[in-house]
Amino acid sequence: MTRRIIAIAVLVLLLAAVGWQWHADNAEAQEHTLTSVDPDAATHMAVALKGLPDQRFERRNGRWVSLDATATDEGRAEELVSLAATPVADWKPAGDFDPVKIGLAPPIAVLTIDGTRVEFGEMTALGKQRYARVGKRIAFVPAQALPRAPRTQALPTTLTPVP
Repeated sequence: MTRRIIAIAVLVLLLAAVGWQWHADNAEAQEHTLTSVDPDAATHMAVALKGLPDQRFERRNGRWVSLDATATDEGRAEELVSLAATPVADWKPAGDFDPVKIGLAPPIAVLTIDGTRVEFGEMTALGKQRYARVGKRIAFVPAQALPRAPRTQALPTTLTPVP
């Protein structure tokens, strides 16, 4: 009987330790992502790229729909919303940087997902990372973490004879 009680107590302690570790790992992983927004739960999104018209999207019935007069590129919309979970190498206070020098005044791109604004700047001096501002903090994110421009109409592929 005593062995059984000890075994149950050890099992309960083991389960508690696993639960605590899972919670700690999850909290640490969330601290190292660009935003706390869950890309799968996001419903509204807007993107502004330097030199291009702003675009707005809304998720309806599980699909992204452009709120502008353009056709929706759902693959691009999914790419944009996935930027919310971009891994962050390091966070620094925004006051440590001159926004002009790191490409954040004005930013190259601005992505707003469910009210969370992310401003994307230039690449770092070593070229492997990019500056991104979220609130009053600057994140160092992978260089490729940048909203891409919408697809444009393809050029004609037929050859025309030269006179």
